[in-house]
Amino acid sequence: MLVVAALGGNALLKRGEPLTAAAQRGNVQVAVRALAEIVRAGHRLVITHGNGPQVGLLALQGAAYRPDEAYPLDVLGAETEGMIGYMIEQELENALDHDRPVATLLTQVVVDPEDPAFGHPTKFVGPVYERDEAERRASAAGWHIARDGDRWRRVVPSPTPLEIPDLRVLQLLLAQDVVVVCTGGGGIPVLRREDGSMIGVEAVIDKDAASALLARQLGADALLLLTDVDGVYRDYGTDAATPVHALTVAGAREMALPAGSMGPKLAAACDFAENEGISGIGRLVDALAILEGTAGTRVSADA
Repeated sequence: MLVVAALGGNALLKRGEPLTAAAQRGNVQVAVRALAEIVRAGHRLVITHGNGPQVGLLALQGAAYRPDEAYPLDVLGAETEGMIGYMIEQELENALDHDRPVATLLTQVVVDPEDPAFGHPTKFVGPVYERDEAERRASAAGWHIARDGDRWRRVVPSPTPLEIPDLRVLQLLLAQDVVVVCTGGGGIPVLRREDGSMIGVEAVIDKDAASALLARQLGADALLLLTDVDGVYRDYGTDAATPVHALTVAGAREMALPAGSMGPKLAAACDFAENEGISGIGRLVDALAILEGTAGTRVSADA
């Protein structure tokens, strides 16, 4: 099977951990053990990942420059894709005893310049702050901010991904049995101009939505959305919480889940499973079991 595995932010940085290279590498070392099991089971693998804390940190570092010297979000996205991809690539090669090639591809993703997301920023990036500090930073830097749990964070536009122009390169790598790390942080957001050329744009694409698009365009058999929760729950966070082990696309679309938690993952799972294959949501450590249908929540077109 061709499997696209999307790593949640917890694969790289757990809430409250410092944004250090050592902390991220330690989490990646844990993550690749689960990914290596998929490869050893005989499956072809494409890995995507988030980058919200990392791109936000680079933006903070860039604030030390004059405003006209700061790097835009698309460039920061490319930097984090390379940094995180490097760690995953190296640690996965180590976990596989270097018997399978692994490569990281900086991946452009086309978005619509008229997407309403550009007028309504919702994507969290960077560290969390107390409200007073968040408001001070927002006032000084011209940020938009929003509540994230009991703290506050910067939010940026998150347009819908439409096309992955680097698909041909991905297909060449997969044809050579390479494990590919790509579309990191939802990919590098770009606009396609009238003459066919492309240019970056200030945004961060939702990783789960971009992973679903990638899985569809590659013709993957399965999409795994891996996080730190063991699956989808009805009435999550209440005494009546009940795990859901299997959902049809129609049933999943009827569930009302918070946009800041499992909502985007379930939407992405539906987008892929609607016509293509099987989607699975669950804990990173259970990745192979989710693929085999013995853990997590499975979403499919039919019962």
